Amino acid sequence: MRLSWLTGLLWLLPAVSVADSAQQLFAAHCASCHGPERLGAMGPALLPENLHRLRKDRASAVIADGLPATQMPAFGKKLTAAQIDTLVGYIYSPPATPPVWGEKQIRASHIVYPAAKQSKPGDKPVYDADPLNLFLVVEAGDHHVTVLDGDRLVPIKRFKSRFALHGGPKYSSSGRYVYFASRDGWITKFDMYRLEVIAEVRAGINTRNAAVSADDRYVLVGNYLPHTLVLLDANDLSLIRIIDVKDDFGNSSRVSAVYTAPPRHSFIVALKDIREVWEISYADEPEPVYNGLMHDYQLQEGLAETGPFPIRRIHLDDYLDDFFFDPDYQYLIGAARNGHKGQVVNLVVGRKIADIDLPGMPHLGSGITWRYRDTRVLATPNLKEGLVSIIDMKTWKTIKKIKTMGPGFFMRSHEHSPYAWVDVFVGPNRDVVHVIDKQTLEIVRTLRPVPGKTSGHVEFTRDGKKALLSIWDKDGAVIVYDADTLKEIKRLPMSKPVGKYNVYNKIHRSEGTSH
Repeated sequence: MRLSWLTGLLWLLPAVSVADSAQQLFAAHCASCHGPERLGAMGPALLPENLHRLRKDRASAVIADGLPATQMPAFGKKLTAAQIDTLVGYIYSPPATPPVWGEKQIRASHIVYPAAKQSKPGDKPVYDADPLNLFLVVEAGDHHVTVLDGDRLVPIKRFKSRFALHGGPKYSSSGRYVYFASRDGWITKFDMYRLEVIAEVRAGINTRNAAVSADDRYVLVGNYLPHTLVLLDANDLSLIRIIDVKDDFGNSSRVSAVYTAPPRHSFIVALKDIREVWEISYADEPEPVYNGLMHDYQLQEGLAETGPFPIRRIHLDDYLDDFFFDPDYQYLIGAARNGHKGQVVNLVVGRKIADIDLPGMPHLGSGITWRYRDTRVLATPNLKEGLVSIIDMKTWKTIKKIKTMGPGFFMRSHEHSPYAWVDVFVGPNRDVVHVIDKQTLEIVRTLRPVPGKTSGHVEFTRDGKKALLSIWDKDGAVIVYDADTLKEIKRLPMSKPVGKYNVYNKIHRSEGTSH
């Protein structure tokens, strides 16, 4: 999300006087979400090295006015201008003791549970349900995860997770294992057959997300703090390597997002503070990477990076805050949260090939694709404007902008469904969800499942016949709809179910969901 480092500041506690210290102001209004030492928790870390792209005057405005499409409230009527200035000065000042999270700290945090020894390749599920039609429901209200049977629509197990899971769980290629990342850096490996935690490790202080290699051997973790990528052994989450995220001039960067590109046998990394996207091969014998100028790579002219996990640096015109792949993983479509257009990067040639008209704040991480007439289209919601952009993936031109009742966060569909669902996540109509016909590109139904409560994040069963929608409330629910008739089937009480992730759709890279 745009300026997501400030997301989630606490709703005000009792007022603090102007004369109070910066530490007292921060403790009263910010610490519960950003950590008492500013290292991040529910919200990202608030330290100078994480605020490169934000001017101090803009930070003051964010504190006073809040942020769209986030949990950041406006403090302008509750804090004085002097108090806001004090807070801004504090978060732009380095801490007395610089935070460190390196090899020593990561190895010391590593936990391998007894279930790791008990887990065997030939194990069968301990439940009577289709293991590929299970959902994991992340319940942010009390930091639990529910394993849901997608056929009978009943919970199988509910277990406590680490604080503030983020980035969506990532399944192994068979769906046997799943990996969670939390905002405060914990990576958890969970056995979906035995329903037990296998291993955990804290890979960072403030983590963005994690990705699992297509060959199930590696987990790559992207951090906001420290500015690192952490490579783990997917078997037991033991540390393999720490990669400092820096450009050729020594400038460091937070990591915006990490994903795996299975056909390319590589990880793709977007950087928050450097205009580059990285490709890191996890092949056993990767091709040499030439990042500098060369006359002819076939003659091996120029300096090559060889060995395991070489970093290919693709230089861009703008930052990438989040991105999306085409189904063949040949193209990366990305955008900056404060930009005015998207950019298309050809991963084969390693350069930008097109700009896309994407106004406002597109949420490409929630983009989806489908066949439309003689082409394939990309559809993305917008975090700032009430519209859905439909882009022709042959010409990269806008086919249509569908007006909605407000900014949206999630968009989902399924290859067997004629409809795409998009929420209205922000504003007075946050309880609304639109259903779009994928061939007419028209809104055919507008649902208001629970008046006054935020609706969002739809996920389909593996066959696409049912759609599950979340009510983002402490006393929330997962509502199940018939995906064809759009009639409600069932409600399952949940504690702020922020995301639902179907095993089959994720491991088969369904065109209607994020990967």
